[in-house]
Amino acid sequence: DKLKDLLELLPEHDLPEDLKSKHCKRCVVVGSGGILHGSELGHLLDQFDIVIRLNDAPVQGYTDHVGNKTTIRMTYPEGAPLSELEYPPASLFVAVLFKSVDFNWLQAMVKNETL
Repeated sequence: DKLKDLLELLPEHDLPEDLKSKHCKRCVVVGSGGILHGSELGHLLDQFDIVIRLNDAPVQGYTDHVGNKTTIRMTYPEGAPLSELEYPPASLFVAVLFKSVDFNWLQAMVKNETL
């Protein structure tokens, strides 16, 4: 019931047009474990059509190694950026919800409430 009520609060949205139109021929998922540090693979990662980044791993200051392109950022609510300035306008943020508290977080976000 809680999930149903929460979904009713959300406006219906589709993927942004630029993502819908892509055929997603070449995608890469970049984790946040730090394994790319020192790799200097940033230029190669930026060549992918879609770059999916996990969690809130930093990009600025590490672009030589991790690239600077972010198409989709996926994270748990506790890893969500705190400032709207941290959400690149050309990327899609995906909150991965699975714990009860995650749904409370989303409800507070939608209703602009304090959690």
